[in-house]
Order: sequence, then C-alpha cells, then structure tokens
Amino acid sequence: MYVILVYDMGERRVAKMLKLCRRYLNWIQNSVFEGELTQVKLQELIGEARAIMDEYEDSLIIFTNRDARWLNKQVIGVEKASLDTFL
Repeated sequence: MYVILVYDMGERRVAKMLKLCRRYLNWIQNSVFEGELTQVKLQELIGEARAIMDEYEDSLIIFTNRDARWLNKQVIGVEKASLDTFL
C-alpha cells in the first residue's frame, strides 16, 4: 500500500522519529514521508513510533491508499527530496 506519513513531535523526540521514518519511507518534506509499505511493515512502524511518542503531546497522521497511481501529487515550488531516479 502507498503511505503518506506526517508527524509533529516535541523537540526531544524529533530526531528519533526522523530516523525511524527514514528506515521505512522516503523523506519528502520536513516531517513528511511517503512510500510503499506492506501492512505488516506499517504496523511495525506504528508500534515503534508509539514507543517514541508522547501521545498526549505529539501527533502522527498516516494516509494510506492501495497504490500510488491512484494519488495525484502536485508540487509547487522546490521539491526537497525528489523520488525520481536518474540513470
């Protein structure tokens, strides 16, 4: 499935959440990630994120879709981390 993940963490937890998300998804903007994950990998990510988070102060928002081709993406301005691969 295609996943878009957005988080807002307290200062002490931002670096840990960034490292975690980079292990599973592609960084596209500050605190925003996207990519393909299986349901099992998504559940692993959520479990590890819950261990980092303070659920009374932080937020983690996850959008899922069955495939990236069903999602329209428009970037206006600078795309911080392009997912295109040049050969």
